[in-house]
Amino acid sequence: MSDSVTASPPIGRRVRRFMADHPLVPLVVLLIVLVAVLQGLRPGIVNERWLANTVKFAIPLALLAGCQTITMLTGGIDLSAATVATMAAFITASLAVDHDPAVAMAVALVPAVLIGLLNGIGAGIFRVHPLIMTLGTSLVGAGCLQVYQRMVIASGTKIPDVLAWLGTGLTYGIPNALALFVPVAALLVLMLGRTGFGRLLYAVGDNERAARLSGVRYWQVIIALYVLSSLLAAVTGFLYLGLVKAPSSLSLADPLLLPSVAAAVIGGTSIFGGRGGYAGTIVGALILTVLTTLLTILQMPEGARRILFGLIILFVTAAYLRIIEDR
Repeated sequence: MSDSVTASPPIGRRVRRFMADHPLVPLVVLLIVLVAVLQGLRPGIVNERWLANTVKFAIPLALLAGCQTITMLTGGIDLSAATVATMAAFITASLAVDHDPAVAMAVALVPAVLIGLLNGIGAGIFRVHPLIMTLGTSLVGAGCLQVYQRMVIASGTKIPDVLAWLGTGLTYGIPNALALFVPVAALLVLMLGRTGFGRLLYAVGDNERAARLSGVRYWQVIIALYVLSSLLAAVTGFLYLGLVKAPSSLSLADPLLLPSVAAAVIGGTSIFGGRGGYAGTIVGALILTVLTTLLTILQMPEGARRILFGLIILFVTAAYLRIIEDR
């Protein structure tokens, strides 16, 4: 027998390589398995109404996870996203009492842009680690929101009809929120895959030093990135306000922060930068939404859910490192 015959790689390595090259396939399989388990535990629960509700609650999570996806591509993170979403929602609800909803939402975008600028300047120019920078602006934003609430507490709040229509409405059984989500998701996917700015995000996350040497102005990329992330978070706040209808809550979007990070990581975005995409994040958000329904049926408390999300992040990160080592 000839010694030149090369043995095929082990099946485990081939599976990991396939998962690395086609990350959406195992994610979709996992989603189908979770839906099957849910149907097995509660026969008949998977129907058109359940599907519409799942999509409605997955969309705000997917939008906020988009903030984490684009920032994680550069090796960063945006812990201020939930606070920005809450600020946008509360400011809109408070101003909508006496002003046109379009005006209220436009004003609500101002603090979002300011926080995005602060994050970008701190991380891009002064080289503050994004985790510390966005955590600091999150705390500052939450404090400012409390001060603002005391100033407008007598005027009350109102949810604009257009946001209520988007958040909870259905048209022929299809969630109206898709009218907002589909264009936003398409823009993010196209931006990351087809534009120069998207390629810059991957380049900075993959090798910042090499990107600088090739002429990339790092600070400009980071400032634009975090302003974009804050604007996306504000849009999430608008939609989430219409969905949960809790305009007076100062912690409206806080429960979405940890799941948004988990959705991005599950979707294949590396916390070390340079790898990932928004399509996987969308599937990751659907997986977490179905998983939440499953845990609710099992009557698992909120604390246990947070522990589970943390374990998911740790497990997926470890699995990603193994795949990178094999490649």
